[in-house]
Amino acid sequence: MSKIEQSWYQPVSLITILLLPLAALFWLISTLRKWLYTCGILTQFSSKTPVIVVGNISVGGNGKTPFVLWLHAHLTQQGLSVGIISRGYGGHAKQYPLLVDHNSTTLEAGDEPILLYHRLQCPIAVGPNRQQNIELLEQISAIDVIISDDGMQHYKMARSIECCIVDSARQFGNGLLMPAGPLRETKKRLKSVDLVIENGGNNPQRYNLQPAALKSVLNNSTLTEPILTAHAVSAIGNPLRFEQSLQAQGITLVSTHHYRDHYAYTADDFTQFGDENVLMTEKDAVKCSAFAKQNWYYLPVDAQPTDSVINKLNSLLKDKGILNGL
Repeated sequence: MSKIEQSWYQPVSLITILLLPLAALFWLISTLRKWLYTCGILTQFSSKTPVIVVGNISVGGNGKTPFVLWLHAHLTQQGLSVGIISRGYGGHAKQYPLLVDHNSTTLEAGDEPILLYHRLQCPIAVGPNRQQNIELLEQISAIDVIISDDGMQHYKMARSIECCIVDSARQFGNGLLMPAGPLRETKKRLKSVDLVIENGGNNPQRYNLQPAALKSVLNNSTLTEPILTAHAVSAIGNPLRFEQSLQAQGITLVSTHHYRDHYAYTADDFTQFGDENVLMTEKDAVKCSAFAKQNWYYLPVDAQPTDSVINKLNSLLKDKGILNGL
């Protein structure tokens, strides 16, 4: 994490003060852009398929991916055919939109879309143009609903439902807009969101992360023998929650290593660990499987929303005509 990012979650510092003019400029540009779409000066595109956006108002990992996984399962259980679109941050494909398949790599599609595909095996389209992503899904499959992994600030894309994920631990940092703070939009934006969901904490509208058994980075096999000590490596927004989950399982962390979110690992990043155990998140694992050792493992986690979240979501699905009979 850079010094600027560290300043977002600390008392106001000189760095924060120096960045305030840029934050004001960011606010002006983003507000003007949103106003242009609201007034119809800039036009939205509306797909024939309902779109549910799962996003946030702050940068960094807030826990969108676990909720997207749960949401896909929830919608599928209701008999809906679900597709997913993503910007594919960190990926650089030769051509977009890219339809993710078993041959796709994180270098092409980014880490989160590959994780989602490995878990769900559902249609996933990746690319910077969300309209093209949606049109690709509609062309190749009969989709009832599309989940947009991120895209709350992509006002060109019309949406049926917005779900905003908030990290209960970090919340909104110093409450300032980028680059003086972590916010993409002010907290007032939450008033227009259909469903605000906290990742952890005690809010009635939250989900808790339930860790599963450790799995091999090399072949995804489930670990049967307990691990006593290991090095923890992560490239996510909030590594502390991951490390605490490991410690809660009785694992002693010999060392912890943090990289920037979406960091592209190489084998050289792990030479310092020799043949000792290495633990990482599932998001990290999809980037390391090609050079992983036998004793590298990842921790899968599943979102468990409260009844309050589920009931509110079901009500929204009915109100928007996405699902009847709930």
